[in-house]
Amino acid sequence: MRRAVDRMSREIVERLGGTDQLVLMGIQRRGVHLAEMIAAAIGEAEDVSVPRGTLDITLYRDDLMAVGPKPVVGESKLPPEGVDERAVVIVDDVLYTGRTARAALNELMDWGRPARILLCVLVDRGSRELPIQPDIVGRELSVLGHQRIDVHVPELDGELAVVLEEREAT
Repeated sequence: MRRAVDRMSREIVERLGGTDQLVLMGIQRRGVHLAEMIAAAIGEAEDVSVPRGTLDITLYRDDLMAVGPKPVVGESKLPPEGVDERAVVIVDDVLYTGRTARAALNELMDWGRPARILLCVLVDRGSRELPIQPDIVGRELSVLGHQRIDVHVPELDGELAVVLEEREAT
């Protein structure tokens, strides 16, 4: 997975033609940690400090009523440079239905008008419900409907790994 993160980091810089206007925005929770890893890899390779922020899409979900009356809202934070006229890369762990990415786009657009937005995901498991496709992918995995993919990050889980789990039948 570290090789995938390194490859994604190089692809971001290549696609944007450098790092001048780059901002990384990680989706809470694991997308934030992946954005930090990508920023570190870009920083090491390009000798720059990459601005980054966080997106908590809880209030932008289209199933907020199903979450319950008191959803847990995390922190969304813009980098000091903001997002206006910048090349923003939204980073998430797993892309599945596209609904999280849609919510992240909505939140980001409430904060400003980026010059360009790219979607970067560690794992694309397919089976989209919305017409959203990632620009940069660490790994594509074919997964059955009853299976789940979890990404583990060292800060939260003690390891960097992709785990395939079976869901219980309902």
